Amino acid sequence: MKTPLLTGLCAAILAVSACAPSAPSAPSAPAATEAPALGSAATVESGQADGLETYSALVSAAHPLAAEAGKEMLRQGGSAADAALATLVALTVVEPQSSGIGGGGFLIYHDAESGRTFALDGRETAPEAARPDMFVDENGEALPYRASQVGGKSVGVPGNVRLMQKLHRRFGKLPWARLFDPAIRLAEEGWEVTPRLHEMLTRSQERASLTPWARATFFTAANEPKPVGTRLTNPALANFLRHLQAEGPNAFYSGRPASLLVQAVVTAPVNAQRMTTADLSNYEAKWREPVCGDYRGYRVCGMPPPSSGGTTVLAILKQLERFDLAAMGPDSPKSWHLIAESMRLAFADREKYVGDPDFVSVPTAGLVADGYTTSRGQLIDPARAAESVEAGTPPGAGDMAFHVQPPDGGTSHFVAADRDGDVASLTSTIESVWGSGLTVNGYFLNNELTDFSFLPTKDGRPVANAVAAGKRPRSSMAPTIVYAPSGEVAFAIGAAGGPTIIAQTAKAIIGVVDWDMSIDEAIDAPQLYAALGPVVLEEGSEVAAYADTLSEMGHQVATSSLPLKANGLARRGRGWVGGADGRGEGAVRGLR
Repeated sequence: MKTPLLTGLCAAILAVSACAPSAPSAPSAPAATEAPALGSAATVESGQADGLETYSALVSAAHPLAAEAGKEMLRQGGSAADAALATLVALTVVEPQSSGIGGGGFLIYHDAESGRTFALDGRETAPEAARPDMFVDENGEALPYRASQVGGKSVGVPGNVRLMQKLHRRFGKLPWARLFDPAIRLAEEGWEVTPRLHEMLTRSQERASLTPWARATFFTAANEPKPVGTRLTNPALANFLRHLQAEGPNAFYSGRPASLLVQAVVTAPVNAQRMTTADLSNYEAKWREPVCGDYRGYRVCGMPPPSSGGTTVLAILKQLERFDLAAMGPDSPKSWHLIAESMRLAFADREKYVGDPDFVSVPTAGLVADGYTTSRGQLIDPARAAESVEAGTPPGAGDMAFHVQPPDGGTSHFVAADRDGDVASLTSTIESVWGSGLTVNGYFLNNELTDFSFLPTKDGRPVANAVAAGKRPRSSMAPTIVYAPSGEVAFAIGAAGGPTIIAQTAKAIIGVVDWDMSIDEAIDAPQLYAALGPVVLEEGSEVAAYADTLSEMGHQVATSSLPLKANGLARRGRGWVGGADGRGEGAVRGLR
């Protein structure tokens, strides 16, 4: 059945973002997974005719100025960690609607010296005042989703600055203060309104203009978004970044900055909510064990819960291993049918089982176990879409309720690689576009708590992603590093765009591994997204031409302008090439 054209992701997708689980590691040392023994030569030789520049070190990010900030760290001898962190801070300035220090993030890091893979969780937490029924009305029904996103109720304790602290302490080479120089310069000297920023201001004007500071910064006196090309400055953010630069990361979580953040939440003009300075001072980023598994001889390592990215991407891939996608190629509707069916199965498991592993038992290993993914893959009919899909019973699964939360999509992904071979794959978010709409010290606060399931129980059973004090909401973020059969890093990938992050990441991996695409080609390839609603085809793309064929195979099909924004890099010879989604404003910047 083919449904009418949908105008946006939120209208098209009837599923929700989520996460995946894993046991927490001891806080004293980073958790890591041994990568296969490193090979001495790269799997992809330089000089390929794809037009990609080969660099000794590079950054790929969603905004050229943020990529330049990371490149500046590499030029000064910084590590991939330094480059990624400078990029994160710069995105707070130039991509305020999607990312920054007011939110949280997840990181996968390859340490070339040890050959190990690390996972770092900087996801926001619910304040101590949060309760399981905080998004439930007096009749026991879930509150309206969109109305709950704005204001204080949705704000989680930001985790990105603690993530920065832990990553810099373990893998940074440059002084802490150096990471802030490019962002401070941008905030003081200014940057231009891009078409994307202008579009986000126009589409979400009510939220973007919630506070007087935001109205004065991004809107004209007539309350219109400032035109494309207008030069913006952010002296409030520049001053605050100088404070963090001089005083260190603790300055974000204590003193006057913490008090101002709390004040913004508890006195919010909409949905004011309790939060205390103790909520901030008690926050910790956590090293966790990466989720790793094999796909056609490659080793895929991603983020464990509370992100669903790692387990869901791996499940999609492993369920497809019995099919010869390479022979079918990207121009076959059958390939996209199979990918859609695998996504549907993986998303069903994600919705039922994934939550914060510090609060619920998540069958992380079971969700990606070879036997389980093989059995799930056997459910895929090569010629016909299943009428419905249900969650399976992976090893270690508990009796959890199946519950779907509406999707959303802000976020920014970026990657960095240095001359020593370290690689960072980092996804950062404030959740929805413009987050909660609340601002403090020149940056936007997240609305991450609406990533929780609004109903704590369903049919008498607990919901894995229910709200709890101190708990981290599940996420769709999927920073990923893929190792070649030789053991070296083959490529790193990730994306922005709510639950489509998982679909974009899986598609890019299939593009490189199965369809022999460069990282840039794999990112730019057309996109399909399938969760628990219709199969959504990227409007105007090659895959949209298969709508009738997929409909004849039993799929409910819709087209939409999906929020696509992926970034990646790949090894080439002894250097690196980068990819940035041509549908966005991303860029690759590197050193020769």
